[in-house]
Amino acid sequence: MNRAAKIGLAGTCTALVVVGGIGAYNIVHALTAGPAGDAQTKAARTFDPSAVSSTPPTDAEAVKLTRAFLGSWSKQHLGDAAGDTDLPGTASQALRGYADGLHLKTLSFAYIRSAGPSTVTPGATKVTFDVTAQVADGTWSYPSAVAVRKSTDDVVAVHWNNSVLYPGLGDDQSLTAGRLPVDTTTVKVVAGDGKTDLSAFASLRDITATIRKNAKPTGGTPGTGVAVVDGTGAGVKVLKVFSKGRASVVKTTIDARLQSVAETAVKDAHLQDKPAGTVALDWRTGHILAIAHTGADGDIAINGIKSPGSTMKIITSAALFDQAGLTPGSPAPCTDSLMANSQLFHNDPGVRANPGSTIAQAFTVSCNTSFIKDGFHYLVQDGDASALHKEAVNVFGMGSWSIGGGVATTDPSIPADVQGGDQAAQFIGQGQVTATPLFMASVAATVRNAGFEQPVILLGRHQDTAPRPISARTAGYLQSMMRSVATSGTAAPRLGGLAGVGAKTGTAEEGDHTNGWLAAYNSRIAVAALVEGGSSGVDSAGYVVRHLLTAS
Repeated sequence: MNRAAKIGLAGTCTALVVVGGIGAYNIVHALTAGPAGDAQTKAARTFDPSAVSSTPPTDAEAVKLTRAFLGSWSKQHLGDAAGDTDLPGTASQALRGYADGLHLKTLSFAYIRSAGPSTVTPGATKVTFDVTAQVADGTWSYPSAVAVRKSTDDVVAVHWNNSVLYPGLGDDQSLTAGRLPVDTTTVKVVAGDGKTDLSAFASLRDITATIRKNAKPTGGTPGTGVAVVDGTGAGVKVLKVFSKGRASVVKTTIDARLQSVAETAVKDAHLQDKPAGTVALDWRTGHILAIAHTGADGDIAINGIKSPGSTMKIITSAALFDQAGLTPGSPAPCTDSLMANSQLFHNDPGVRANPGSTIAQAFTVSCNTSFIKDGFHYLVQDGDASALHKEAVNVFGMGSWSIGGGVATTDPSIPADVQGGDQAAQFIGQGQVTATPLFMASVAATVRNAGFEQPVILLGRHQDTAPRPISARTAGYLQSMMRSVATSGTAAPRLGGLAGVGAKTGTAEEGDHTNGWLAAYNSRIAVAALVEGGSSGVDSAGYVVRHLLTAS
């Protein structure tokens, strides 16, 4: 009678194990193991990790051991659970971290089954099961598994690593539940309208990723759920979402409508797929309104460091006005060629010699020899040719700008110690002089604004100042001359007829080809463009700039 009752009870509990998982196993264990049995079982659990058998445990051995391990874990008898592993000390600490990180309330396991030899751990048997955990803010369920090993003296143990806690969990990772950690990939980087996602623009994808990573977002609410975090607490992966948060945003200065125009402008059919870059600024504030580029060499709009050609004559003219006291009416003879420091310089095709030319006239037709002659005569003293460098730094704010959000830009260069033919070449934007469309857009903005405002892409970003404001006199002279370039000079074929526009074209020699430049402004924006391989500024960059000026 007693024996039959025991058999019946055991058969009933076995069925509960299959249906109810570890809860049923706990009933069996409680009814069949007394204090003496517990002590013997505990002693038998000792596993020697230095004597691992190459023969895996049987399915029955592996499942029995796994049920014991999970039974202790479910009741938070963590010392007993850890004792069922081959690394008790490490396991105990990790199991405690699991409970603390998840704010664990209850834990249960179901469908404990052998899956045969492990394909990951040699000489082990894999046992699979389902986990259901009541954690902070919700219930989390997931499938999991352990590998059970056997020692040469027939002791079995769960092979410990962090994947016992959750499949694939790294040794330097842990789990957390409740408020999800900040995930930088969900931060939205938006235009000045506060809603247009900048990652929608091809030219801004890299910039968007950089800003998202480095800038401090505002607004937004965190979601709740379960996540993997690294050793510093930073989010690695979200595993379960209980409630969705609202993405925080980083607001930039970009004008979504103008950016769309810029994306089209750098692909104008007249450019014949040549690499192009352009930047548009609000000349009143220095806010970057658009950055667009094509080509395989990165963002040439802010990092395309090239000789700017005759657009540099804006700074050369400013230096002649500020440091030599000249005016737009001062003589600047335009000859077909000129020898300077043993180097022969020519004008671009189409520029006619004019011995009676003034600075304003030479600027309008972009005569190279005029600016080299006056530059040498007035701005190079006893071999010191640093005047142009000083003008660029002191008035036009040339330096190492930080536009914000960790976005890297390449600094322009007008060396202060140029020698030989470079002393002449600098006055027409050649030799060692280099710039980007970003810098040349800022040069045009400084003229129109009658003052330098350092370009930035993030609102509220610190802006460096120029040591000396451009004088109203010099700004007025430059505005008048740039207006003539747009209405009757080298930029007229593209910009003539546009109200309030001032401009300066540039064509720079580089190896066996030329690059086309144009810097300009209207009543709202300042813009510059570079087209690599452009035959001239007006016939390449001119098309890009026109798109932006007419759109604004």
